[in-house]
Amino acid sequence: DVSAARLRLLRIQDRLGAAERNYAHLALGMHAALDRLPEASALYAAAGDIETTAQQRAWRVRAALRIGDWHAVREAIEAMPADEREAADWIYWLGRAHAAAGRRDAAESLYVRIAGEPHFYGMLAREELGEAFPPPPATAPLPRAKLEEAERDPGLQRALALYRLELRTEALREWVWGVRERDEQFRLAAAHLALRNELYDRAINTAELANPRSNFELRFLTPYRDLIEPQVRAQGLDLGWVYGLMRQESRFVVPARSSVGAQGLMQVMPATGKWVADRIGLAGYNQRLLTDPETNVLLGTSYMRLILEGLDAHPVLASAGYNAGPGRARRWRDAAPLEGAIYTETIPFDETRDYVKKVLANAVIYAAMLEKRPQSLKARLGTIAPGAASE
Repeated sequence: DVSAARLRLLRIQDRLGAAERNYAHLALGMHAALDRLPEASALYAAAGDIETTAQQRAWRVRAALRIGDWHAVREAIEAMPADEREAADWIYWLGRAHAAAGRRDAAESLYVRIAGEPHFYGMLAREELGEAFPPPPATAPLPRAKLEEAERDPGLQRALALYRLELRTEALREWVWGVRERDEQFRLAAAHLALRNELYDRAINTAELANPRSNFELRFLTPYRDLIEPQVRAQGLDLGWVYGLMRQESRFVVPARSSVGAQGLMQVMPATGKWVADRIGLAGYNQRLLTDPETNVLLGTSYMRLILEGLDAHPVLASAGYNAGPGRARRWRDAAPLEGAIYTETIPFDETRDYVKKVLANAVIYAAMLEKRPQSLKARLGTIAPGAASE
C-alpha cells in the first residue's frame, strides 16, 4: 500500500537520516511504478542520487513513460550504466525522448542502430524512420553436402531415435549437444532435418541459433494450417496473431505441458478449457481432450475470441490477458488513453511484458509472410482506451 507507506514515512522522516529517507523514497517509487501510480516519478526524484539496481532503474524509466514525461525518460535512461543503455528497449525510448524534445537527428541516429533487427523495438524504430516491416527475403538454399552432413551426424541420429521412442527429455539433450558449437550452415541443415521429421520446436530454435536475423521460413513455421485456419476464420481472428501466439506458447509441440499444467499447441489450462467448453457448448468435454490438437485449437482460439471481445477488441490487451488473465490486463490500463507500446512496456509482470512483445512482433512477421506485404507494428499496438475508475 504505497499511499499508506508514504503517509507513515512523512510521520517518521525527521527521525531518519538523509540516506534512509532516500532509500525509503526509492522503495516507494519502485512500488508506485509497479502499481502504475502517477506519483512514482516524484518519489524516484525524491530519492536523489542513491545507488539503484537495474530493476529500479528500469522502472524509473517506465514510471516516466506512464505519465508522458519525456524529459524524465531521457534523464533516467542517460543515468543508466553504459551496458544497460545498449538494450534495444532503452535505445528506442531514448530516441522517442529526443524526438519529443524536437531533436530529430539525435532520435534518428538511435533508431538506425536497431531498425534492422526483427524484434519488437527494432520494428518500432524502423517505423519511426518511415518504413513498415517488409516481407522477409527468402533464405538461400543450402548445399546438398551440408544437408547430408546433418543427416549423418551421430548426435542428431541419436536425438531422432529418442524422439521416435517418445523420450523427449533425452532427445532434447542430444539435439542441443549435437548443434552446440557448430557453424551456421550445419545448424541450418539440422533445422531442415528437424522440419522433415516434424520436430517444429527444434527447427525453429535451431534456425534461430544459426542466425536470429534471417531464416524466417524456418523460424516462423505454419504447421497444422489445415486445422488452424478454419478455426481462425470461424472465430473471426487474425491468422498472423494466432500463429504468433501459438509459436510463443508451444513452438507447435502437441504434447507440450507447462509447469503449471497448461497443455497442447495453445497451452490451455484445464480450468480455462472447461470454462471455454461450457461457453461454446462443447459436449463431452474432459481434460484429456486438451492433448487432442483439434480440440486444443478449438478451445484456444475460442478463448482468444472471448477475451478479445471482453478487452476492447484490442490484440495487446488480449495477448496480455491470454498470458496473465483478462482481469489483470484490464486493470493495467490507465485513467487516460495510453499508447499501446507504453502499456506494453509498463506491464508489471516480467513474463507477461516479454510475452506480449514477442507475440505482437511474431504476429507482424507472420502477417508479412502470409500476406506478402509490409506490416505495421504501431498499427497493431494502437491506443489503449481508459479503464474504469473501479479498476
